Amino acid sequence: MLTGIRVVDFTRVLAGPLCTMLLGDLGALVIKVERPDGGDETRGWGPPFDSRGESAYYLSVNRNKLGIVADLDSEGDRGLLRELISGADVVVDNFRAGTLERRGLDPAELVSAHPGLVWCTITGFGPELDRPGYDFVVQAESGWMAITGEPDGEPMKVGVALADVLCGKDATVAILAALVARGRTGSGRRIHVSLAASATAALVNVAQNVLVSGREAGRWGNAHPNLVPYQLFHAADRPLVIAVGSDGQWRSCARALGLDGLADDPALATNAGRLAARERVVDAIAARLREGPASAWRARLEEAGVPTGVVRSVSEVLREVDASSLTGVAPSVPGAVRRPPPRLGEHGELVRRRGWQAFER
Repeated sequence: MLTGIRVVDFTRVLAGPLCTMLLGDLGALVIKVERPDGGDETRGWGPPFDSRGESAYYLSVNRNKLGIVADLDSEGDRGLLRELISGADVVVDNFRAGTLERRGLDPAELVSAHPGLVWCTITGFGPELDRPGYDFVVQAESGWMAITGEPDGEPMKVGVALADVLCGKDATVAILAALVARGRTGSGRRIHVSLAASATAALVNVAQNVLVSGREAGRWGNAHPNLVPYQLFHAADRPLVIAVGSDGQWRSCARALGLDGLADDPALATNAGRLAARERVVDAIAARLREGPASAWRARLEEAGVPTGVVRSVSEVLREVDASSLTGVAPSVPGAVRRPPPRLGEHGELVRRRGWQAFER
């Protein structure tokens, strides 16, 4: 869908490379620009490393790109970058404020000089704050860690750098919207997205709970503050989750588990009633599920139309999807894997010689 769209990728680590990889998955032509002294930091974020010495972290978000090395302190390399930018549709960067401006590559000036250019800058805390922003810090400061973990345990980060992932996807959405607008008006624009803004917006219903109730949000572990039953349980052999989202699902759930007394109890007919009786409902379900294997309970609940699933390992999941040790998990968008992540400077000579025509070989 993005065939012919040209993207200069000045990003590194996760949010930016994920954004540009998604654009590449959708068909865009992406040139990843890296610094001479080691390139993207994530090239060293291992083990594990593959047989060529590339880190798994780097490989996860850098497919469908050509790769070059350029020194921002070199006038010759800056000339190459200006030339690439002049032929680009999109530029994505996550430099700290002033890094490009001090080297004569001011995004505002370049967008003005190339009116159709869409330039997206990704920061940790917004363009007004010159703070380095890694996912872990943002998870702490955005409220996520305060609501993640067991109620009586330590604040806990999410197992994936999800603030980075969400911000990368937000950047992609904003860029695609800007390209649609350019199709109508002919004009590009400057875009700013930040990890902090993405993470704060992603509080969704938790934030709204606080706004409506005036009460602080807490940690619920694997339970839910607004729904019962909606949590982790333990079957005889392994954990599973049950996620009841409606009163009809509740009745189906209770009957599928043979808890007809609960299904017929008018005090539990609504979610508000089940919230008030959380301990009674949860204890009854927990006792019943311990009597049989997870697979049997899952089959009965699914047949009854109740959302449920067993807790699977990452290895179990990967055995059932299209995934590669070189190019990662298959695109989640309607796109395709066309080339593996580039080695450091792999396409430098080609791009310097042919510019954007490097994609036509």
